[in-house]
Amino acid sequence: MLIRREIPADVDAIRAVVAAAFAPSPAEALLVDELRADPGWLPALSLVAVDPAGAVIGHVACTRAHVDDAPVLGLGPLSVHPDHHIRGVGSALVHAVLGAADALSEPLVVLLGNPAYYHRFGFVLSDQLGIRPPVPGWQPHFQVRTLAAYTPALRGDFTYAEPFSRV
Repeated sequence: MLIRREIPADVDAIRAVVAAAFAPSPAEALLVDELRADPGWLPALSLVAVDPAGAVIGHVACTRAHVDDAPVLGLGPLSVHPDHHIRGVGSALVHAVLGAADALSEPLVVLLGNPAYYHRFGFVLSDQLGIRPPVPGWQPHFQVRTLAAYTPALRGDFTYAEPFSRV
């Protein structure tokens, strides 16, 4: 498996992987398409996992988000084709996107997900760092991973890229 940046030729394959990963709901695949068209899209943080034959088997993206007015990242969706579950693809994608975000001097990454899964990557519940989710009910699953550029003064209300509120 290789983790690399998304290229234009990957778009249809990414859509298929995301659709398969979240089937039967089409919302996540639509979200990726809408994020790609949004000013918050960060091409350097849209990564794919490819198998030895070059087929896309997983995808992750981080997009521009904010804590109050400060720029941060929102991670998601993370998608792995069901035929490749439990093989480390998702973990490899998360490690790669966190490393890429850190290399770009981003302060933190926020996501909504299963704490039991994301804890292994250093994510903690957002309330531990004073970051509030856009929907209070998300708190038990709303998590933050600080990076090297993080400062404790970064606290407040979190806002995802605009397509997250539509899809």
